[in-house]
Amino acid sequence: MPELVLTKNVGKKDSHTLGIYEQGGGYQALKKALLEMKPEDVIKEVDKSGLRGRGGAGFPAGKKWSFIPKEAPKPKYLTVNADEGEPGTFKDRVIMENDPHMLVEGSIITSYAIGIYQAYIYVRGEYTRSISRLEDAINEAYARGYLGKNILDTGYYLDMAVHPGAGAYICGEETALLESLEGKKGQPRMKPPFPAIVGLFQGPTVINNVETIACVPHIIKNGGEWFNNLGAPGVGGGIKLFPVSGHVKKPGVYELPVGTPLREIIYNYAGGVRGDKKVKAVIPGGSSAPVLKVEEIDVKMDFNSLAAIGSMMGSGAIIVMDEDTDLVKTLRILIKFYAHESCGKCTPCREGTGWMAKIITRIEKGQGESSDLDALLDIANGIRGRTLCPMGDAAAMPVQSFVTKFRGEFEDYIKRG
Repeated sequence: MPELVLTKNVGKKDSHTLGIYEQGGGYQALKKALLEMKPEDVIKEVDKSGLRGRGGAGFPAGKKWSFIPKEAPKPKYLTVNADEGEPGTFKDRVIMENDPHMLVEGSIITSYAIGIYQAYIYVRGEYTRSISRLEDAINEAYARGYLGKNILDTGYYLDMAVHPGAGAYICGEETALLESLEGKKGQPRMKPPFPAIVGLFQGPTVINNVETIACVPHIIKNGGEWFNNLGAPGVGGGIKLFPVSGHVKKPGVYELPVGTPLREIIYNYAGGVRGDKKVKAVIPGGSSAPVLKVEEIDVKMDFNSLAAIGSMMGSGAIIVMDEDTDLVKTLRILIKFYAHESCGKCTPCREGTGWMAKIITRIEKGQGESSDLDALLDIANGIRGRTLCPMGDAAAMPVQSFVTKFRGEFEDYIKRG
């Protein structure tokens, strides 16, 4: 097992408290950043680290920060995306519940680097323990002088608040999150303008995932090159949290180098398939990632390798399905979720997800027609790339991959009635 970075405090008694965090070197990176580094030096170090967004898009974090204008007529904001609503994804809650100060420290360093004086952590409403732990950590940070006015006597100040969401999957999309944070209905905005220029309250805004921001203190403390080298040889990009669920013997969250082979994660870390059955299919990056067949699981878990075989890293959430899995039922459950969670703003997504859910339900009930599979692919093709936010693609890609790769199973349902 590689040396743990993000989860080293998990399992320690009172790991969520300031005292335990400081005992393990917590807030030393903040002191280094504020007392020894210029803001631009922090951004350069993060850029050097190869850190890419851990929420799904995989955009280089340092580059994203550099898009924020240095001088702006309106205040700049940091919004941490903790709206972890992707089915199969449960990594960010591990950080928020067990080591919330790591996220707080990372948020302060990020804000300092960009010239931000107000930060928000937007947490999905169902994560009640995460919200409680974060609020306690923020209060402790204020009391110790890590937040508020004149942090570490440097003249820099930052206020931070937790904002609970209302349980809408769409608010994981960055602009819908901003709308919700402003008190409006959670629906995506037209882009451009992008949040880096016109974001929260019309000010320049950085939006990063919890895991992304939690990496920042370690990068600043140990150096960008050190972090990059934690990735698999020839891949780089540091370490990643991989939530593994489904038909495995040891489901959980595993901290491993970016580029670790998918087969290795399933068999060496998650213990293999329950009952020693065979793997039938694997979703490698949360429910929206195109499914993989068993012959594809030797792929490295990094952004480029997964893209090369037609899937994606996404959140890194691995869902394993054994040989007895009913993939028609599985797809019906997935698409019913997306049909329910569509915000309704875009016609292709609003109408298409519901339409696909009806067809798949009909097939599962034994009432399918031979033309249904081509209709599903046509609808998915009509959605993909034609919506304001990625949720349309998130609903279309599972349909395209399941029906294409396992078409025989769907045809069998239709033939047998």
